[in-house]
Amino acid sequence: MEIRQNSRDFLRHVLLAVGSLMMFFPFLWTVLSSLKDISQIFVVPPQWIPDPFVWSNYPASLEAMPFVQAYMNSFYITVIIVTATLISASMAAYAFAKIRFPGSNVLFILFLATMMVPKQVTMIPLYLVMDRIGWLDTHWSLIVPGALFNAFAVFLLRQFVMGIPRDLEEAAVMDGAGYIRIYWSVILPLVRPALAAIGIFTFLGAWNSFLDPLIYLNTPEKFTVPLLLNNFKGLYTADWSLMMAGTTISVVPVLIVYMIAQKQIIEGITLTGIKG
Repeated sequence: MEIRQNSRDFLRHVLLAVGSLMMFFPFLWTVLSSLKDISQIFVVPPQWIPDPFVWSNYPASLEAMPFVQAYMNSFYITVIIVTATLISASMAAYAFAKIRFPGSNVLFILFLATMMVPKQVTMIPLYLVMDRIGWLDTHWSLIVPGALFNAFAVFLLRQFVMGIPRDLEEAAVMDGAGYIRIYWSVILPLVRPALAAIGIFTFLGAWNSFLDPLIYLNTPEKFTVPLLLNNFKGLYTADWSLMMAGTTISVVPVLIVYMIAQKQIIEGITLTGIKG
């Protein structure tokens, strides 16, 4: 019996290792291609190790496009979206999980139903709304929808809040605390792991977002990093070496955030009952 279990564990680890290598392959190809000249990238058979290493691709990519401005744009947009999402989603999750009001369950189901609507369906109506209120070619068109309409974050946090014992709320009420005080002093400290997981997911989504900036932004000085990388691709040709170098640079903040908070991601997802 033990031998059979060990065989299953070994096979499971082999499959996970193969899957990890398959997912790591595109990133490895990107990093290696960022150190090649254009003649080495598409050579057949593939040349994995650059010969020579073209380190000049990195400063050249930073000089070819206004990357510093794009980084600043992506950074402050992402920080605002993450902060606003954590506040709004946690407040909504607390209301749906602990506050009983007429139609709360129906409203929550309708709120979750928005997750089933494809983004392509809402692109044109949302574009018309942004045009009507004058937010086209501004960062508000990226910040407000991304920060205030995250049904997945509300759902994830609600599952966590529902697991908090009601005795803690009752004790706070006996001490004279209202809804706001309970939310701030009782709920928020206890949902910290889930907030960390939601913060990481939101950060990754906002930092890597390409479609929304492509739709709403026209001025190069307002571009985010993913949108600016697209400028390396011309009508008839593309500077793949500089694009790969710029892409590698753009991945660095994501890797740093993940390395710092990977424990919180796993803990938050596990404690909310959502398992892959």
